[in-house]
Amino acid sequence: MRKLSLILGCALLLILTGCSEQSEPAEKKEPPKPAEPVTGQVALYRMYQVVRSWAPDAQVLKMNSIHLLEVPSVPGEAGAWEATFTSASKGRAKTYTYSVIESPGNLHQGVFGGPEEDLSAQAQPFLIAAVKVDTDAAYKTALGKAGDYDKKNPNLTISMLLEKNNKFPNPAWRMVWGESTGTAGLSEFIDASTGEYLETLH
Repeated sequence: MRKLSLILGCALLLILTGCSEQSEPAEKKEPPKPAEPVTGQVALYRMYQVVRSWAPDAQVLKMNSIHLLEVPSVPGEAGAWEATFTSASKGRAKTYTYSVIESPGNLHQGVFGGPEEDLSAQAQPFLIAAVKVDTDAAYKTALGKAGDYDKKNPNLTISMLLEKNNKFPNPAWRMVWGESTGTAGLSEFIDASTGEYLETLH
């Protein structure tokens, strides 16, 4: 009789304990974090990892920022970038994009390659190793030379271009206050290898 009472007591205790336990609430899924812009050097190296499968001897010809309305605006960074690479062995050029999101205008998240093109005789490609200074650092240097222009034009988009021309020995970042070089009131060249200020154009 005692055994039966003990068994019934234990069973009742288990039932009461089970009833008192509250079921674990379902884990709340946090909303995805908004996409963040990236610097030029980050985008360039991510593209280059893919470019090497197209041409192991690939060099950089030029690169420019693409600003996206869906991505926060941060000076020295951009939501998307477009770069053109060349291959001496192929005698061809190929353009790639890197975007942090899917966006209209044939922009796909991650690295996306475009068609091959003829290589211009005037092209001045350079090794990716020459790009030692990132766009956020180049922007800070350019900002130091911009004087009051940046303060007087606080809402201007900062566009960025990377290329090599005959004026300078190394490739240079061109920091542009505006959507394009043609409409910009100010742009500055910063050496992409050393980070030194090179020239101001109005």
